[in-house]
Amino acid sequence: MAKLRPLIAPRSPLHRMQSQLFVAGAGDSPRSSRADVGVHRRFPASLFFLLVAGLSVIFIYRGASPTLPSPRYAMHLNRSRLSSIPADDILDAVDLDNEEMRLMLVLEEAAMDDNTVILTTLNAAWASAGSIIDLFLESFHIGYGTRVLLDHLVIIAFDKKAYLRCIDLHPHCFALRTEGVDFSGEKKFMSEGYLKMMWRRIDFLRVVLEKGFNFIFTDTDVMWFRNPLPHFFPDGDFQIACDQFIGNPLDRNNRPNGGFNFVKSNNRTIEFYKYWYESREKHPGYHDQDVLNIIKYDSFIDEMGLEMRFLSTAFFGGLCEPSRNLNVVCTMHANCCIGLSSKISDLKLMLEDWRRYMSLPPALKRSRLPLWRVPKNCSLASLHELISPHTTP
Repeated sequence: MAKLRPLIAPRSPLHRMQSQLFVAGAGDSPRSSRADVGVHRRFPASLFFLLVAGLSVIFIYRGASPTLPSPRYAMHLNRSRLSSIPADDILDAVDLDNEEMRLMLVLEEAAMDDNTVILTTLNAAWASAGSIIDLFLESFHIGYGTRVLLDHLVIIAFDKKAYLRCIDLHPHCFALRTEGVDFSGEKKFMSEGYLKMMWRRIDFLRVVLEKGFNFIFTDTDVMWFRNPLPHFFPDGDFQIACDQFIGNPLDRNNRPNGGFNFVKSNNRTIEFYKYWYESREKHPGYHDQDVLNIIKYDSFIDEMGLEMRFLSTAFFGGLCEPSRNLNVVCTMHANCCIGLSSKISDLKLMLEDWRRYMSLPPALKRSRLPLWRVPKNCSLASLHELISPHTTP
């Protein structure tokens, strides 16, 4: 954060005029100087009165008009204020009524030069020490060239515990509340609370697009091993990872997974997210990914001109379909996995596999011998037992 520089009052017109008079008189003869004394004494008096009156009006106007701090300075003030508040009261101290300003501040603070931010969501169930959030952040630290991306990550906290943990771990946190809904506990797959949390996320992402920010959205159980930006399509508006990738990034028969996507801010994507969110009413009991698998074929998508791309699991893998080449993998998602303990166990194993790969000499890395040992505790069989009839793994 840039240091604040002390404000230096600009020289007034009166000061400038006086300086010019002194400079102009410096080379005059005593005779001419004496001749000008009368002019200098008579003329500035009336001008002085006008200048004082004018400056007084300016100062009164500025004093009556509130001066807003810059986004970065406002963020600094907010953090300083929160650091002095007891933990039990810290979320109450956040100005929840001014959500729009808070969101703009944190997005501007984290944005890349092209206004792209990385977003993830967090609730209390995944925020505990040693839980998903720690593994998620650890992957950025041990990934290849990914640590710098943490500067652009914003963690969206759904509840008080998640927000407290976030500000303890990371500089860019945003408290998102939903009136009358408690998102703090573990949300069982396809439960009512799970569905509300997923749809709240879709609606929030639309707001981010409307504010002019591109985003990479990532579930917190996605491990980042390389920078994904070079592998996005330059002509894609909406690009999404897949549970199963059939080889063609344009084929809508790919099975997308909403846990990782890159979206550009434009009129097409804003309209698409509105349509996606509104479609939940036509398909009650479905979550956002189910509905996407339905509406991706709608003619309305073509009419709005949305360029949709499906990302290869070679670069953006998961437990449903792991990336088979550790030399190119960017992310790995603990999808197709039910239960928090199973996710944590397999994610820890995934990070161990990555460390083992990174410790190899270059020749062995190129041999492509190292493979993931996951899924292990996560099982597709258990997923099929708990899955809704609407949902595909």
